[in-house]
Amino acid sequence: MQVNSEPTTRPDPAPPAGATRPAQGGAAVVGHQLSAGDAEKAAALRKMKLVALGLLIAMAIIFVFAFALQKEYPWLQYVRAAAEGGMVGALADWFAVTALFKYPMGIKIPHTAIIPRRKDQIGASLGEFVETNFLSEQVVQDKLASVNIARRAGEWLAAPGGAERVAKEGAAVIRGAFKVLNDDDVQAVIESMVRKHLLAPPWGPPVGRLAERIFHDGHHHQLVDLLVDRAADWVNDNHETVSRLVTDRSPTWVPQFVDGLVGDKVYVEILKFTRAVQSDPNHQVRQSIDKYLNDLAQDLQHDPKMIARAEDIKAQVLGDPEVRELASRTWGTVKSALLSAVDDPDSELTVKFKAAVRDFGNRLVNDDELAGKVNAWIGDAAGYLVRTYRKDIAGVITDTVARWDAEETSQKIELQVGKDLQFIRINGTVVGSLAGLVIFSAAHLVFG
Repeated sequence: MQVNSEPTTRPDPAPPAGATRPAQGGAAVVGHQLSAGDAEKAAALRKMKLVALGLLIAMAIIFVFAFALQKEYPWLQYVRAAAEGGMVGALADWFAVTALFKYPMGIKIPHTAIIPRRKDQIGASLGEFVETNFLSEQVVQDKLASVNIARRAGEWLAAPGGAERVAKEGAAVIRGAFKVLNDDDVQAVIESMVRKHLLAPPWGPPVGRLAERIFHDGHHHQLVDLLVDRAADWVNDNHETVSRLVTDRSPTWVPQFVDGLVGDKVYVEILKFTRAVQSDPNHQVRQSIDKYLNDLAQDLQHDPKMIARAEDIKAQVLGDPEVRELASRTWGTVKSALLSAVDDPDSELTVKFKAAVRDFGNRLVNDDELAGKVNAWIGDAAGYLVRTYRKDIAGVITDTVARWDAEETSQKIELQVGKDLQFIRINGTVVGSLAGLVIFSAAHLVFG
């Protein structure tokens, strides 16, 4: 990513109503209303700055009095040396700390105001540091392995309230999805799928193959038995009907008693025939039915005329209006059923879903093999995300810092770490005093 080396200059807008700006040398405050936490940090920063400044002033006062009275009281030379060293240390560290965030006393001294001038480079370096040290695939996987997410998730799912929470959130997701989805669009998708997978392929060959397997295995024999049984029962119960059919179709010159005899004979023969078909599994009629059905299955697969007839039947049964009605009815049924189920906490779907969630949670806790697989899957998924998108994730830091105003960036950072940096000034004052005292004492001891 290209990073600008020049400082970013932006106009300093007037602060909005209610906003505060830092006084010179005061606590760093961004140009907007501070949060409670930032206000507390700003107050602590001001306090530490006053402490460091107070030590510097104390050293200066001590130096003045010691310098003025050292001839009268020679031992004050050591006090003067300590105070002098303390002032030097305090001023040097004040310069060092201040140079991080701004130009000392507004003077543009080289290599000062480091953060405002090198904001973009700092953001890039921070993003690279996070990418290298935190967004490492191995680091992420090791951390996830130590956490044992599968077991923790299982304990939560198995605990009271876990499954209920999942069901509640799942119901909210389903309701939200149904609100977002347009019914016409969904029906159009269903209609398209029906046309593509149900209507576009020819029906004859697949129906013929299915029928061939059914007929070959003899599964149709039960249906044939049922039809034969019903036919035999009908003939047995309709003697008058059979006789009347014969009488109605005989010539008018045939005597009536002859019609009766013929009708009775026809009825008896039909009844004997149906009984024979019913009782004999290998009857010629049954074999003829089997042959016809097998031939039909073959024709559906290989006879162009029969395949075309099947296509005509398909077009008559599932024309455009029927397909649209089927899509509408399917979506309406699914939508209504799901909404009713998720809105009712005692519905069968909700109860079974909660039971499944609790069962899965218990398995994650008690089944080490399953938990290991889940942990491995989570680790692999996290590793893939880090490996693939680590630059994009780290780039969020770089891009965010690049969008910040230079002065505001300096103020943000000082607000977070400025309090601790004031200890450098305090320590510099103390160390400078001790160093001044030691140096003066050593020089006095050597040279008198």
